[in-house]
Amino acid sequence: MFWKMESLFVLTLLVLVAEVSFVAADDVAFIGVNIGTDLSDMPHPTQVVALLKAQQIWHVRLYDADRGMLVALANTGIQVMVSVPNEQLLGIGQSNSTAANWVSHNIVAHYPATNITAICVGSEVFTTIPNAAPVLVNAMKYIQSALVASNLDRQIKVSTPLSSSIILDSFPPSQAFFNRSWNPVLIPMLNFLQSTGSHLMLNIYPYYDYMQSNGVIPLDYALMKPLAPTKEAVDANTLVHYSNVFDAMVDAAYFAMNFLNFTNIPVMVTESGWPSKGDTNEPDATLDNANTYNSNLIRHVLNKTGTPNHPGIAVSTYIYELYNEDLKPGPVSEKNWGLFNANGEPIYILHLTGAGLVLANDTTNQTYCTAKEGADPKMLQAALDWACGPGKVNCSAILQGEPCYEPDNVIAHATYAFNSYYSRMGKAPGTCDFNGVAAITTTNPSHGTCLFPGSTGKINGIGNITAPSMNSTSSAPPAQNLYNLGSMSFLLLRVLICSIVFL
Repeated sequence: MFWKMESLFVLTLLVLVAEVSFVAADDVAFIGVNIGTDLSDMPHPTQVVALLKAQQIWHVRLYDADRGMLVALANTGIQVMVSVPNEQLLGIGQSNSTAANWVSHNIVAHYPATNITAICVGSEVFTTIPNAAPVLVNAMKYIQSALVASNLDRQIKVSTPLSSSIILDSFPPSQAFFNRSWNPVLIPMLNFLQSTGSHLMLNIYPYYDYMQSNGVIPLDYALMKPLAPTKEAVDANTLVHYSNVFDAMVDAAYFAMNFLNFTNIPVMVTESGWPSKGDTNEPDATLDNANTYNSNLIRHVLNKTGTPNHPGIAVSTYIYELYNEDLKPGPVSEKNWGLFNANGEPIYILHLTGAGLVLANDTTNQTYCTAKEGADPKMLQAALDWACGPGKVNCSAILQGEPCYEPDNVIAHATYAFNSYYSRMGKAPGTCDFNGVAAITTTNPSHGTCLFPGSTGKINGIGNITAPSMNSTSSAPPAQNLYNLGSMSFLLLRVLICSIVFL
């Protein structure tokens, strides 16, 4: 009997540990993308989903609850935030039955095949449609009630994205507070978020903060570039150092909530990004700056450091946005926040070394293996001989008279052989090393009529990359597989426990 009780205790402990680990996994920071639809040639929903899977993007936010997108996202494992558009907010905020009908048609009809995790009720309501703000909390409560009635309130959270502009005196963060004129709505809203375990959703745009600062905010500070400690901004009240606008704004949100006595509502950033092109009066809306900001942001979010005043606390973030939206009104920058064009061609290749596969921003895994500049010529020659021999690379293209013979030197020939081997091995990790004389690059080394394996045919550029075909398939995300595996483990452990108890 003692053995049974001891085994029961051990197995119960294993179950608890497993369950706790999965709760903790929910708090791991992730990167998602917003999917706007103001395109003159909007891709078919199935093409959109194929692009998401090719890019290993497992979190998306829709600005509505489009049926075509929700159907295309079914059975993919991609986590989806849907939205009540601003134009529907007044109706839902004034009618419980309207909210229930919206949930029935847009949520219940698609869940769980489509992995809906959150509902954004409106967007930046205080600053875009302030006349609807008085019914905002009612709308959130009515949506929540409909979820409760459908037994989905634990799986799907309700919140509303706010503009960071409602936070006043955001630096130093310790002195930040919400615009007090909105307190009659904000305080009930924060009570709702706290009681339902939802996030405070915040849209943070360092680009606009920088543009509107009249030179007070340095560009590098806005772009999240590494700064020397002497150039970091210091909160005089906490002595905490800040190296970028993004972290300062997130901590400002926490301090603003704390000012209203809310201390346990996590922050999620529902929009952040940088435009890649602008008008003549927007000189810092450039490809390089957009690449720099988004690359730094993604690495920062995924490295799990949190913010200076909340270290280690996840700040999951959605990049604005998946596509350039050419139909957006306003300045040129408004049309150029996307990571991709409508045909799936990347606007730029993100610098994400070390960030894993997420948002490789390259639908063809367009990386190349090249000989390192300055490498020992003898080692290069030995590696070249191995690649064209035991490595079984077809090196006929670098023979005299063939397209890749020129330039006739060991660096050029080794680069061709190294890349051919790397491509043949499926660009697997460790297949571009050759005893330290090779390195991976996103720059296409093709030249003239010499096209390298894996090249799209465009020299030193992105090439004619298109979104995967509509019948493209992909496995579920690692987290989804882990969850399924974990669920089976829980089931087996519970069966074992029951078996022991009844022995």
